[in-house]
Amino acid sequence: MVARACGVYEGALRASVLHLKQQPHLCAKLRNQLAVIQAQHPLSTATLIVPVPLHPEREKSRGFNQALLIGRELSLASGVPLNEVSLLRTSHINQHRTGMDAKGRKETVADAFAIAHPGLIAGERVLLVDDVFTTGATVSSCASTMLEAGATAVFVLTLARPLRY
Repeated sequence: MVARACGVYEGALRASVLHLKQQPHLCAKLRNQLAVIQAQHPLSTATLIVPVPLHPEREKSRGFNQALLIGRELSLASGVPLNEVSLLRTSHINQHRTGMDAKGRKETVADAFAIAHPGLIAGERVLLVDDVFTTGATVSSCASTMLEAGATAVFVLTLARPLRY
């Protein structure tokens, strides 16, 4: 799995990500940076953009899915179709995963995703998008689910990643 990020989760980028979790707005600089990274090989070979889904309860409490906002912006910039209906989050945890170690993060997303429309995923080269790539547990679980449904490849693009984990 090839994963790319706009930068390290610190300073202004960290502030932008935290702001995005509160307000559904992605600044022009980040939109442009995402588009530049998405245009690079192998991410440029993606045939479909899929945002990491939130559980419906989490999305209802937040009011929006920040990964979906990122996916929409990338789809507009690149012309690659967006699929927001096929990948579903089936399990919900009440606590936030901030501060969890890699094992805890992996356990909270094991079998947490399902495919609602496998025919829309099969044969596609998927660009999976999210706000932060921490340990890779979430995107790995999503990627496995989509590959089992017939995706031929899954790439990952996030706004930020930690310096180290």
